[in-house]
Amino acid sequence: MEAFMRVTDAMKSLRETRLSGLRPPTEFFDYHRISRPADMNEATSRISYNARYFSGNYSLIVSVLAVYAVLTNYLLLISLAFLVGGFIAINKFAPDATQFGDHTVTQKHLYIGLFVIGIPMFWLASPFGTFFWLIGASSVLILSHASLLEPGVESDYATIQESV
Repeated sequence: MEAFMRVTDAMKSLRETRLSGLRPPTEFFDYHRISRPADMNEATSRISYNARYFSGNYSLIVSVLAVYAVLTNYLLLISLAFLVGGFIAINKFAPDATQFGDHTVTQKHLYIGLFVIGIPMFWLASPFGTFFWLIGASSVLILSHASLLEPGVESDYATIQESV
């Protein structure tokens, strides 16, 4: 029950801090404001403004892509579950040394066994390929959205307010 309460508190704090910066979907997907930038300077200024303005939406895109990448790479999902589950099981069920005949099995032996099986399995799951796919896919999506979407009217007033 205590773990459930910690999870709900963590979700509440996540909603209050990170998700409070989300812009509404109607503003994020406003196709009336999509246009091709005239030159590289305009594209850079759009990317700079939109990256700050839609930072919550962009972090949500990256996290959804990360979940998708892990769920579609079954070997990575299995190896992560094996390693995390192994750590949890060793800490929960084998805190003390266990005697099997003449052999004593300690937590250190169990961790070595977990690493000997888990690390090669994790390496075969291609975590670096998944990571670089995540970087590439999120970069293409975020940079194309940020460069094609014109800043709203509020960005013009922000420069006036800063000068006053």
